[in-house]
Amino acid sequence: MVSEPLANRTEVIVTASPPSNNLRRIARGDLCAGCGACGGMFPDRITMEMAPPGFLRPRQHAPLGAAEEAALSRFCPALGQKVEAHGRPDHVLWGPYLEMRTGWATDPGLRFAGASGGALSGLLLHLLESGEVEAVVQIAADPENPIANRTVISRTRADILAAAGSRYAPSAPLAQLMALVETGRRHAFVGKPCDVVALRALTEECPEIAAAFPVLLSFFCAGVPSETGGRAVLRALGAEPEKVARFRYRGQGWPGRATATLTDGSERSMSYHDSWGGILSNHVQHRCKICADGTGKAADLVCADAWESDAQGYPVFDEADGVSLIVSRTELGERILQDAVAAGRIRVAPFDVGGLAAIQPGQRERRRALLARLLALRLAGQPVPRYAGLHLRAAARQNPVLRNLKNFLGTLRRVARGRLFRRK
Repeated sequence: MVSEPLANRTEVIVTASPPSNNLRRIARGDLCAGCGACGGMFPDRITMEMAPPGFLRPRQHAPLGAAEEAALSRFCPALGQKVEAHGRPDHVLWGPYLEMRTGWATDPGLRFAGASGGALSGLLLHLLESGEVEAVVQIAADPENPIANRTVISRTRADILAAAGSRYAPSAPLAQLMALVETGRRHAFVGKPCDVVALRALTEECPEIAAAFPVLLSFFCAGVPSETGGRAVLRALGAEPEKVARFRYRGQGWPGRATATLTDGSERSMSYHDSWGGILSNHVQHRCKICADGTGKAADLVCADAWESDAQGYPVFDEADGVSLIVSRTELGERILQDAVAAGRIRVAPFDVGGLAAIQPGQRERRRALLARLLALRLAGQPVPRYAGLHLRAAARQNPVLRNLKNFLGTLRRVARGRLFRRK
């Protein structure tokens, strides 16, 4: 079921007069993913700001014209997503792809620092060393607020190493989009699946953006927690925010521990199971609970955790040498991966897609439950994203009827109780 505390609602987008119709719809349904694409495309009209309880949201400063509204409706992931297989295998749960493998970075430092096997970091290093791109746009910890994120430009192994590891906090990597395009550089872009949905749509419409971002990479995403969630982890660690010098959500092993390094040099940490499963997952934004794409269907290459599973088929979170799942979704992505393997940056092994549902139960259950949740929201008169080509009915048929009913009724109950939205 949708399980979203009252404090997790970010309902209001402060806008200029007249407000954008699209932004009003997004605000009414609390649909914003926080990618920043609207601010990146219209920087003189929209900026991204932190809003309670700690999510990045757009603030509109000037009216949008008809052409800008139309463009926003095409690229904004809050409003919808369209997926086309174009002849590729198209899995009901995992979407179009060419190949799935497991793998890891051959660089021991990258493998250890990464959230899983460091495959994404290894691929980025290969892209830079091969000259495929000149820079990488990715997310790293904000030195001024260690539980928060900032967008960084990586050009060296040291840059990539510094940004390695998952960051379970809001990020808006597209907020400076046109400024990056104006540099004239070729970038690899690493972002959440929703970020890549927006950027892919923009590359298909604008040759300048396509030239600036020839390679799009993503990762499996279970949702974006608020900064309130990050502060809750600090409280559980007994770490006062003003005394935290650095904070790592994951990495330095697999799955790695959530670790606060204090200004006196001491460390306090907790397991991934406790930090994500026990705290952060309870602070995920509403849009992520009705996301049809947590697996990067718009990217060229996607990486994830290739967990070992127990006798019951569920993931095992014991510390081990990291292993990544690597999904090639496009011919470009497959060629880049093969080149990285040939260059000795990545080592790969075969993977049976039939085992993915067992080791990614969160993704599996959200996809299967999605149609029931969306129908409940529509019945309650709430806006929802427009999805096409994402097999919502086929995924729902994989669920028992009673489980779909439970998701449907649970969502309706939360709307009725005002736990998702306040009527204006």
